[in-house]
Amino acid sequence: MGVMAVGVAVVETSSLGDRSYLVHDGDAAVVVDPQRDIDRVLALAGRLGVTITHVAETHLHNDYVSGGLALARLTGADYLVAAAERVAFDRIPVADGDEITISDELRLRVVATPGHTFHHVSYVVLGDGAPVAACTGGSLLYGTTGRTDLLGAEHARTLAAHQHASARKLADQLPAYAALWPTHGFGSFCSASAPDADTSTIGRERDVNPALLLGAEQFVAQLLAGLGEYPAYYAHMGLRNAAGPTPIDLGRPAGAGARELHERVAAGEWVVDLRTRKAFAYRHLAGTLSFGLDGPLATWLGWLLPHGAPLTLLGESAAQVTAAQRELARIGIDRPAAAATGAPEDWAGGHELRLATLATATFADLAAAYPGLGGRVIDVRRRQEWADGHIDGAVHVPLPELADRLAELPDGALWVHCAAGYRAAAAASLLARAGRRVVHVDDTWANAAATGLPLVDQDLRTGPPITAGD
Repeated sequence: MGVMAVGVAVVETSSLGDRSYLVHDGDAAVVVDPQRDIDRVLALAGRLGVTITHVAETHLHNDYVSGGLALARLTGADYLVAAAERVAFDRIPVADGDEITISDELRLRVVATPGHTFHHVSYVVLGDGAPVAACTGGSLLYGTTGRTDLLGAEHARTLAAHQHASARKLADQLPAYAALWPTHGFGSFCSASAPDADTSTIGRERDVNPALLLGAEQFVAQLLAGLGEYPAYYAHMGLRNAAGPTPIDLGRPAGAGARELHERVAAGEWVVDLRTRKAFAYRHLAGTLSFGLDGPLATWLGWLLPHGAPLTLLGESAAQVTAAQRELARIGIDRPAAAATGAPEDWAGGHELRLATLATATFADLAAAYPGLGGRVIDVRRRQEWADGHIDGAVHVPLPELADRLAELPDGALWVHCAAGYRAAAAASLLARAGRRVVHVDDTWANAAATGLPLVDQDLRTGPPITAGD
């Protein structure tokens, strides 16, 4: 059997910007960095007719709850985790230079690649003894690397230097043709900057990746200067993965009738409408929040929802609620307190006064109204987006800061925008719940320049482009 006999199947989690990999020889397989919902991996292995004999983690993840432990226990596979990691479960400890035999034709060589975390490892995939690819986790990505500040800002510079050395180590050990299979870099906030491709090889990275083109000091300075915000829930993921995550539970949450929904809204709980933002704007239950399944639900709801707060989900169908549960369980938000399905009229229990609408507009509408708004334009994009350009006179309040900065906002009706409408919908619903009059600018930022709105182009980038959807 030759090198080409090694196969790979990708399990994409686009909502979080990550990939997992099932690497196999047609019979035996190893799964690298699986997400928590392992049913996708099991179904894939079944379709391919392969047996999962090993599960491998490149690092303790900060952006999602791992499914590795559950998958290994369910299949009886060996669970490979860096020996230096302190974990509360049994695993096969691996270290730099170890070789793991998956089958006679397929092996993994462990390469210590600290940088994204202190104990990060990569796995060189060997087919008939020759390097085929490298599973690099959060180390070497497509045109970039993983960020180095997730373990605390105090470690960012040290880890950035490690990241540079690790990228060079991989490039030195691998042939140019070897494929690169990273976990992050497809929209994840774990990426130091946006990727520049959807596939790559070690040879290509030698030509384009700053970690392989710049000296250590220059690379470190560039990486640190480009680090922007990241979701608040990241603070809980690493600890949970070290403790040993429990299996995912997608059991149906308790149903909530109109009376209970009204009580939860009145108590200030998070009651989230999963329908599209256009459906929400047309009619919704007053006091509920818009986080549609048609956008990066887990990223933004997970970022804003207070840790441990009760969550109620409203969907048009049970399937919609279940889809949201899956998204949220990946980041550790388990078992919603309640759920309801149907339409706003059902949730309101026939009381029309409890239904509300949300005014919407385009950037052209905003331009027409702009002269009389007097600073009541609220920009909820991230800091680096604001630095790239913004509306003159707008108030900048990044969405994750909105709930804590309501008192800073000017009186009167507020016009809220982001880059494509999703975050602005969430912000508008938060403001409406707080009793503010609000207009949701549901439009694409690129359209703003053609409207005559006065734009300020600072060209003072302080971080990477937005990397996890709108």
